[in-house]
Amino acid sequence: MAATRPAVIALTALAPVSWGSTYAVTTEFLPPDRPLFTGLMRALPAGLLLLALARVLPRGAWWGKAAVLGVLNIGAFFPLLFLAAYRMPGGMAAVVGSVGPLLVVGLSALLLGQRPTTRSVLTGVAAASGVSLVVLEAAGALDPLGVLAALAATASMSTGTVLAGRWGRPEGVGPLALTGWQLTAGGLLLAPLALLVEGAPPALDGPAVGGYLYLALANTALAYWLWFRGIGRLSATQVTFLGPLSPLTAAVIGWAALGEALGPVQLAGTALAFGATLVGQTVPSAPRTPPVAAGAGPFSSASRNGRKDSMDLTGAALRR
Repeated sequence: MAATRPAVIALTALAPVSWGSTYAVTTEFLPPDRPLFTGLMRALPAGLLLLALARVLPRGAWWGKAAVLGVLNIGAFFPLLFLAAYRMPGGMAAVVGSVGPLLVVGLSALLLGQRPTTRSVLTGVAAASGVSLVVLEAAGALDPLGVLAALAATASMSTGTVLAGRWGRPEGVGPLALTGWQLTAGGLLLAPLALLVEGAPPALDGPAVGGYLYLALANTALAYWLWFRGIGRLSATQVTFLGPLSPLTAAVIGWAALGEALGPVQLAGTALAFGATLVGQTVPSAPRTPPVAAGAGPFSSASRNGRKDSMDLTGAALRR
């Protein structure tokens, strides 16, 4: 029996909720300052596992399309995201990333012919404003390179979502194989970069091994499969409006498990962003073409300076 739309939305929402846990796992269990290695450990093992389960490889033009989507959603998105997190104070990287729904609305109009509505634009503004209230802490000097990296990461993820909608899905190929293609392509891009930039892999203790296993299996393989599966059944706009659940989840985990405070302003921002997420699921969109192959990653949320100044390491969460 086909799943109902509310069930599809609920299952898809589990992906950004899972990504919201990455900040805590990364800062508490993983070696610091290894964003490329962490991204590699998340993407490539998960991609190879899903390829082994699906036993389907791309054919024809889909070799190129899968590579492009893998670069946009994983290979370029991860390092840009973590570069922004390392260079930007507090939650500014998450604030920049929260404009993703607005970018998807604009790109959908340009590439898919879906005319933006006033309601979708206002909902996107509300989501970005709510995330800003949640994660934006004491003001700090903005780093121009960090801002550019955050914008580039958001643009990469948004473009991946919309291109997936434009290209559709290969006949007879399910979301499991599509997810594996993209994670593997992104991981293969990150492998030489991690070796050249960060050198040999660090020594791992028991907690680090457990953290990487969680990130690769539950936080990446399962979460990305749910995300791409949802993109195949919902509009790009609906899916991208689920993204703010990631920084909201990171804030809740920080409050419940790490002793971080949530003041009245942050609570108000949580309510605003969550309300925009709900409204985003009802924003009308143009009829869709065949189910899409995959989409972009989650939005990230940033935290404190120093080792804690890393983003929620999204759907690709490395430690910034």
